[in-house]
Amino acid sequence: MEIRVILRGALSGFIAGTLAFVFAKIFAEPQIQKAIDYESGRVAILDKLNNPAAGFVPTEGPELFSRNIQTTVGIATGLIGFGIAMGVLIAVAYLVLHGRFGIRPRTLVLLIAAFGFMGVFMLPFVKYPANPPAIGHMFTIVTRSHLYLVMVGCSLLLLGLAVYLGYRLHGRFGVFNASLMAAGAFLVPFCVLVAVLPSLGNLAANVAQQHEFGYARAATETPQPITNLQGQIVYPGFDADVLWRFRWYAILSQLLTWSATGLIFGALLERFVKTAGPAPAEPHREPIGASR
Repeated sequence: MEIRVILRGALSGFIAGTLAFVFAKIFAEPQIQKAIDYESGRVAILDKLNNPAAGFVPTEGPELFSRNIQTTVGIATGLIGFGIAMGVLIAVAYLVLHGRFGIRPRTLVLLIAAFGFMGVFMLPFVKYPANPPAIGHMFTIVTRSHLYLVMVGCSLLLLGLAVYLGYRLHGRFGVFNASLMAAGAFLVPFCVLVAVLPSLGNLAANVAQQHEFGYARAATETPQPITNLQGQIVYPGFDADVLWRFRWYAILSQLLTWSATGLIFGALLERFVKTAGPAPAEPHREPIGASR
């Protein structure tokens, strides 16, 4: 039974990932291209303004994959692979939790999907939102990755504890009051976590680079306007419209992936459970040597 449930989760994730790919291809990809064009123009301006004596010469690394590959096979592989992985994860979580709370399979699957969307993506997004190309320095990529993983792990832990607390309290205070108490218990440490973790622009490596290469001080790694020695802007900062559209489409893409996986997997699971029916009872066997 377990392998059939997991295969249905993987199939649901595959379908959801395909839908997310179509969505990203139509809506997010144009914003990514605008970000790449901005980055290319910025590099060209910096090449003109900087010289080796200044200690900084922007260079572009070799292009391992063409833009055509990145916008088709690359993004499809990433989104569909992510969808399959999350579908399997939801299926495994269902196998661990089913039968423990007295709720129907479809409802449990949707709750698991909602938990995954919030813990894996939405809550970490509050502190470290998704960024398009041109945002983020190469010399902080490892630190940024570690901070994001810390944010994901802590979000999942705090959210799991809040769900457990609400489950334990609902019998005494009712579902509504228990939910409010659990939400309050979650928000306090989560807000502390968001306040304690550093902003990307304040990382030690960024501070050092700002002093050495004259980067504008900011709370994020979003490119600021480039100015010449007279203080005149020679190249604008990153377009705010492109940034918010990319982040908005990132939220919608993740919401589509998790919700479609939950809905499709829930429907497949309900049909599977009805078809499989209850497990047959073990026949009664008398102990060996029992007298008749």
